Amino acid sequence: PQQPVEQYQERLPCLEPISTAAGISIALEHLLDTLTRRLAKHGKGLREAVLKTHGIDGRLSQVQIATNRPSHNAAHLFKLFELKIPSIEPGPGIELFQLEAPKVEEVNPTQERFWAGDHGIEAPAVTELIDNLTNRFGPACITRYLPDEHHWPERSVKKAQSTDEKSTIPWRTDRPRPAHLLPKPEPIEVAAPVPDYPPMLFRYRGKLHRIKKADGPERIEREWWISEGAHRDYYCVEDEEGARYWLFRSGHYTDDNTQRWFLHGFFP
Repeated sequence: PQQPVEQYQERLPCLEPISTAAGISIALEHLLDTLTRRLAKHGKGLREAVLKTHGIDGRLSQVQIATNRPSHNAAHLFKLFELKIPSIEPGPGIELFQLEAPKVEEVNPTQERFWAGDHGIEAPAVTELIDNLTNRFGPACITRYLPDEHHWPERSVKKAQSTDEKSTIPWRTDRPRPAHLLPKPEPIEVAAPVPDYPPMLFRYRGKLHRIKKADGPERIEREWWISEGAHRDYYCVEDEEGARYWLFRSGHYTDDNTQRWFLHGFFP
């Protein structure tokens, strides 16, 4: 089948086969310089790029990078590719280099400020650092979260697709929320007065925690249009060591069910 040609693609044939890392680096720098100048001219930056090498023995090898925001900074993109050059198998030699940008986006030029430094998430240096880390250790090593339009804690946050993605709603600050929210609440053993008093102590992963301070309950109802089940009564508690936790009791207290308490998060 015929493969569609990428709009942003550069090719570099070699007069002699290339089989060294230095030669691959020189070819990559040349391709990036040509491609990024074309992207900058069109006001675009790449989000994904693929370097393909065609060997004289028919061997095809490729490496891929991704960025958190559109970029046409050739030096930065070369650093991302540089981490993956050792994985390229040149074999007897490479006769053709091919650089493709399958995903590009518009670049919003940022205003230069001479009297102050920009060290937030919008700073290019921060974005480039995130790119370096994610391309070295994998895309799951750094995650950015945004608030989502849900009351149920597990659905109240969502993963951002890029550093440029904006939130449609503000973070909730009227109620305390843990900095570390467990993806799935973990059951705990609790001794608590009934019906709505906070626990006096709880056991989590074999360790006993005695509660010195507590606040609550805060009742959070299920979103009935998404799932069914009992409501939750949340408590912010602090143990005798000063550690703070987010606990909840699922549903109303009943004498025939004692396994209804869970730990859901940790406060800093």
